[in-house]
Amino acid sequence: MRWPRFKVARSIHEAARDEARRIATTPAYKQSRRERKKVEMLFAHLKRILKLDRLRLRGPSGAHDEFLLAATAQNLRRMAIRLMAGGAKMEIATA
Repeated sequence: MRWPRFKVARSIHEAARDEARRIATTPAYKQSRRERKKVEMLFAHLKRILKLDRLRLRGPSGAHDEFLLAATAQNLRRMAIRLMAGGAKMEIATA
């Protein structure tokens, strides 16, 4: 008996998997992944550092307000960091 005892069946979803593998090699997909990573890092910061893992305000309106406040705080922090970096460069240039 030299023939195989069992066969590995091809999944009915294998065509979709092949298409996903093909898309994953395109430059547009790679750029999308880079952009997504930036956004995911912002959400991770909101959840870990700003403790937004659990919303304290109830209802859709409360959740919206709490998220908006946290996002505003995050943007202000980023803006301050960028302004401080620019100010330090200006001081070095004038010295």
